[in-house]
This record gives sequence, C-alpha cells and structure tokens, in this order.
Amino acid sequence: MNDLDMDLFLGPEDDNGRSRRQKGNGRRGRRRRRRRNRGGFLAPLLALIVLLGIVGGGGYYGYLWVSDRLVPGDFSGPGSGSVALEIRQGQSATDVAEELERLGVIKDSRAFINAVTNSGKSASLVPGHYTLRKQMRAADAVTELDSNNRQYTEVTLKEGLRLSDTFTQLAEKTKVPAKDFTAAAKKAGDLGLPDYAKGRLEGYAFPATYQFPPKSSAATILTKMVDRFKETADRTGLEAGAKDLGRTPHEIMIIASIIQAEAGRQEDMGKISRVVYNRLAHKPEMHLKMDSTVMYALGKYKTAATFAETKTPSKYNTYLHLGLPPGPIANPGDHAIEAALNPTPGTWLYFVATDPNSQVTKFATTDAEFQVLLNEYKKNGG
Repeated sequence: MNDLDMDLFLGPEDDNGRSRRQKGNGRRGRRRRRRRNRGGFLAPLLALIVLLGIVGGGGYYGYLWVSDRLVPGDFSGPGSGSVALEIRQGQSATDVAEELERLGVIKDSRAFINAVTNSGKSASLVPGHYTLRKQMRAADAVTELDSNNRQYTEVTLKEGLRLSDTFTQLAEKTKVPAKDFTAAAKKAGDLGLPDYAKGRLEGYAFPATYQFPPKSSAATILTKMVDRFKETADRTGLEAGAKDLGRTPHEIMIIASIIQAEAGRQEDMGKISRVVYNRLAHKPEMHLKMDSTVMYALGKYKTAATFAETKTPSKYNTYLHLGLPPGPIANPGDHAIEAALNPTPGTWLYFVATDPNSQVTKFATTDAEFQVLLNEYKKNGG
C-alpha cells in the first residue's frame, strides 16, 4: 500500500500524525461523556422513583385516613344479644343514631343516618320501645325500627266501664296486679287529675285503645289515661261549655257518665241528655230516677232496678236523693261528653228502652205517654 492509500484510509496527517491521535482521543472522550451522561440521568430518575414511592405511600395512607372519616364504619354481621331502645316523642334520627351508637347496636352513628336517609324513613321513626341486637349492620337496625316491631301491650277499654272493671281488665292485659291500680288511684294528685275532679278517678280514666310500654307501672298507665281525658276535655271545650250551661266540669262528667250508662245507641245520647237537664230544672223539683245510678250504688249490673233496690240509702240513689249523684258512675267516652255539653232541644221528661233486644229508646213528655212506653216495654219482655 502506498502513502496515498494510507492517507485515504487514515485521513490526512498534520504535524507528525497529531490528527489521528486527536481523533482517537475524541472517540474516547465521547465514550466517557456518554458514560457520565448516563450516570447523571439515572440519579435524578432514582430520586424521582423514591419520591413517587413516598408520595404514593403517603397518598395511600392518606386515602385510608380520609376514607375512614368520609365512609363511616359499620358492623358486618346481624348482631347478637338483646338491647332495649326507647324512641321518645320529638327525637330526631340523629338523636336515635347517637343513642344506638352509645348502646353498641351500631358502630358509627353516621352509618345509621346514611342508612335511614337512603331508606326514606328519617321522618317516620315512631316513638315507642324496641328490641335490637348489639353490633348490627346500620341498615338492619333501620329495618328493625319499624312501627310494627314496637314492644307494647295493647289494651282496649270500652266506654261506660266502671273504674273497678277498668282495673280488672288492665290487670289481665298488663299483668300489673289490680291492687296496684287501686293503690295508685288513691294518690289522685300524682295522676295529673284536674282540680274539678275532686280527687276522684272514676269518670276520668278515659276509655280508649292504649299501647302501654313494657313494665309500665300502674301509676304510669293511669296517668296516660287521665292525659287522654284531658285531651278530650280540651277538644270538646268542657270547661267553657260547662260554664255556658251553668254547671261545673265535674257535673258535666257526672251527666255524661249517666248518659253513657243509659244509652243503648249513640243517636239517643243527645235526647237522654235533654231528659236529665229537664228533670234537674223541673218545677216542682223532680228526682232523676236513673236506674243506672242505683245499680252503681249496689255494685250490680242491670238495666232496671226493683222497688226494693230503689230504697237503698246511698247518695247515688237518684230515686231517693234530688239532684245529681256525688260523682260519675262510669268512664264516659267522647260522644257522651259531647251529648252532655250539647243536649238535643226538646221537652222530654221520660225515656224507655221499649225493646231491650234492639236497644231502641223512645221518649215522652207527659206521664201518660210514659205509661204507654212502659206497657210497650213490658210487652217486649221487659
């Protein structure tokens, strides 16, 4: 190979071959720079990976922290055991939720609020006593707080029951001894009776259907019945109506109890009320002569008193004593109270249940008309 060929292969050489050496050194420099550049890139990359790991780990735990606060805890099982809960009148869903959490029924009150909101029952939590389990799912607790699951004893007391019979029926249904009701009735001041009742519970233990919570005491039960009477008294305007009639509220309740005991049908109550008022206002004075008051005095249950029974000396004997008896002879209902306050206009002084089987009652103004009704009563087996 000649010199020209070598020049073509190696390139021209200046200054005793320095060009070839410089080119050789350049190649090695570039390789070193590439190695340095690769090292300079890896360090920030590793730092970024570490940083992302730290941020990612912090984000995960941050997510758990936020999730724990935004998503309330909840038990996973149906729960166990038994827990009593009372929802009181006026309590909100939040109040109930906090109480459930306190009792250990649910894990977090917020879970209950969410569940009750989703179910659409937030405004329909019915006051009453309920039995639930501990550590229940919040949604299950909402389902259990249905009004159909309330714990109570239901008692229906019909209109016209005497107080003694009321106590007997209450004892049978609630399992509270009758003597407890008798004892509670003697402490009338603790039952919330109005002053005009004069300490007498007879006539003021309002007949209705009640739902008494578990383990209610006799005093609690009777107080609820008196409260129900006071609601009726307010609704019917008892005090104002009595004043308009020239009577006391207590006298109106006596008249209402007589109407309740004597009436076979609701539609006759207004007329029977008028008979009572007409006899009380009659000149010369006229005895009420109500068989129901005699039966109350004797502790009997009949529709008609015998001649001998009308001679009992009791102040409840309206054949013997003028005016009204000392107190109500039964516990009247709404209709009887309204009839006592609103007697039907008329001149009647007598009434007779002419057909005991159908309970049809007829009215008369004169004694002669009354005798005709009596004969009809006897003809029908009276």
